Amino acid sequence: MADRITVDVDRDAIPAHVGIIMDGNGRWANARGLHRTQGHARGEPALFDVVHGALELGIEWLTVYTFSTENWDRDEYEVSFLMQFNVDLLERRKDELNDLGVRVLFMGDVDDERVPQELRDRIRSAEELTADNTTMTMVFAFNYGGRVEIVDAIKRVAADLLAGELRPGEIDEQTVMDHLYLPDMPDPELVIRTSGEQRTSNFLLWEAAYSEYVFTPVLWPDFDRDELARCIAEYQGRDRRFGGAVDESFTESAG
Repeated sequence: MADRITVDVDRDAIPAHVGIIMDGNGRWANARGLHRTQGHARGEPALFDVVHGALELGIEWLTVYTFSTENWDRDEYEVSFLMQFNVDLLERRKDELNDLGVRVLFMGDVDDERVPQELRDRIRSAEELTADNTTMTMVFAFNYGGRVEIVDAIKRVAADLLAGELRPGEIDEQTVMDHLYLPDMPDPELVIRTSGEQRTSNFLLWEAAYSEYVFTPVLWPDFDRDELARCIAEYQGRDRRFGGAVDESFTESAG
């Protein structure tokens, strides 16, 4: 992995918020005759190379999908490994992230009783340690599902209605946004999915309504800061219209 980004990218048009669906760890391991867990372990240096690349590019928010609400259905050994791996990762990396000026946040049901208490403690410790950092905010979408987030937001809105703090006619998009897990988080301009799969997998369903998606065939353990820059360069070549029409106006030449 390079120490600096070598890909040509417009540094004046960097998306402020990039989301990444980190996919392909298992396939990377299987292709090498390794257990799937070894693919997850190899994904850690890839993640932190991307963190350094994001800082180099000036990305303000980086959200990574680390464990979905559906991942509980995986093999018990793999789930157990991922829980302990996240404990160890936070213990190893929280000081590094803090030194880099990265604020760490988690979105998802961290208080789920299936999440080991040791991991909950590490999560809160990392968030508290880095709370005042401003260089970049890194969000770990852990035990997260986009549909569950929207349902939870609806429950909070309903509670406000029952408490008389909100009237039905006052409910709009902003109301829902204010009740999401991280209401101050800006919507991602770009969502990247690795490994060649082309689906959203329940990631930031509300927030990514108008995001640009880039699907790269690179398996996550092989992803690095240069591949991040390539994805951003592809994003920069898009015409973001947010539902508007393409400008098809033209000037006729004088006859």
